[in-house]
Amino acid sequence: MKDESRATGKPGSAAGVNTHSKLEESGKAQPLDQKTSDDETLPREERERLWRIENAEAIAAQNEYVAKHGLPFAKYRQF
Repeated sequence: MKDESRATGKPGSAAGVNTHSKLEESGKAQPLDQKTSDDETLPREERERLWRIENAEAIAAQNEYVAKHGLPFAKYRQF
C-alpha cells in the first residue's frame, strides 16, 4: 500500500515526505512570512507613488467620467 501512495504523489504519501525533507536539508526553503518581493521592501510612500504613476491613466479616466456623469448612485446618498 505504501508503494501506491508513492506513485500517486498525494499529500502525506512517502513521496511528499521525501520532497519536504529534501527542501529542509538543502536550506533553500524560505519561511512563509519572509518578504520576497522588491515592492514589499520599499517604504509605503514610495509604493503609493509608484502605484499612482502606474495607474495614472485609469485614475484620469475615472475622474473624467465622474466630472461628466456625476457620482454613481448619487441620488441614493443620504448624507
